[in-house]
Amino acid sequence: MIFDSKLLKLSLVLVLLPLLILPVFGQTQSQQIKLTSGGTINVGFSTDPANPNPGDQTELKISFLNKQTNAIQQHIDYRVTVTQGQNQVFGIPITHTAEGYVSIPYQFQNAGDYQVTVSVEEILFQPIPPETVVFPITIGGSQPPPVQPKSGCLIATAAFGSELAPQVQFLREYRDNTIMTTVAGSSFLNAFNTVYYSFSPTVADAERTHPLLQETVRTGIYPLLGILQMAKFSTIGNNNLSVILSGIMASSLIGATYLWPAGLVVKSVREAKKPNPKIIIAIISGVLFFTVTSIITNNLQFIMITTSTTVLTFVGIGAIYSSWVIAKIMRKANTFL
Repeated sequence: MIFDSKLLKLSLVLVLLPLLILPVFGQTQSQQIKLTSGGTINVGFSTDPANPNPGDQTELKISFLNKQTNAIQQHIDYRVTVTQGQNQVFGIPITHTAEGYVSIPYQFQNAGDYQVTVSVEEILFQPIPPETVVFPITIGGSQPPPVQPKSGCLIATAAFGSELAPQVQFLREYRDNTIMTTVAGSSFLNAFNTVYYSFSPTVADAERTHPLLQETVRTGIYPLLGILQMAKFSTIGNNNLSVILSGIMASSLIGATYLWPAGLVVKSVREAKKPNPKIIIAIISGVLFFTVTSIITNNLQFIMITTSTTVLTFVGIGAIYSSWVIAKIMRKANTFL
């Protein structure tokens, strides 16, 4: 009972922590999703950096989402125009994307308010009357916006020495072509990036000046690469359900691999008392219920909270069970000494 009580408290902390901190993160979320004028398809839009200044090389990131499933809709014919007031400053003609998402580079020359208009004219090789959606964007301002972190795997890049290292390219490809292709995945990454980029530049700088730290981090990343390889292979199709299930598997393995020592701090775990499966099942059921509800309601901030809660919950469960197994093995080994 002591173990059950401590397990329940730990699980509640994992569930409630994102609910307390992520509403703040949600206010800084840059991605917008809007329905086209004809109501046929959702279009997602964001920029990298999130707050561009004049002269910045800016990526206009556009994704096309099936409004029923929120999954990436492939094979879209579209056009994009960027206007400031009545003047068009940039545009691309009708273009086809097989993947359903694009990143368009552009350098804004002047500060001010702009409008990015996306027109959808064909879906799955079936022409439709043009449907548009407009996204406002502000470039620069009277006060310089905070410096945005680079959209890269900073710690891994410093550990392996180059953005072109195969390990770094895999992490970037898995992020962009698997996680970011769904609403659930991209919403979680918005929250994750807020935390990650708050400390990763400092860690990356320390790696570059301390070879021993660089080697240690590099060694520590290899298990993560293996876990994400398995998660990638288990992902079937670019849809929310598949990404969530592969994320659950990856989170559990990450917790089991990296955080099992934390579980051994608890006396009941060291005594190899098995976690109560009823409590575990109840927590998992509650977390998944809210996650599915958030996706059905298509509330982006709610999705960000629930997907982050899901990840933290399964990281914790993975750590607890791996600690229990290790403690059990250690106790059995002691009986033979």
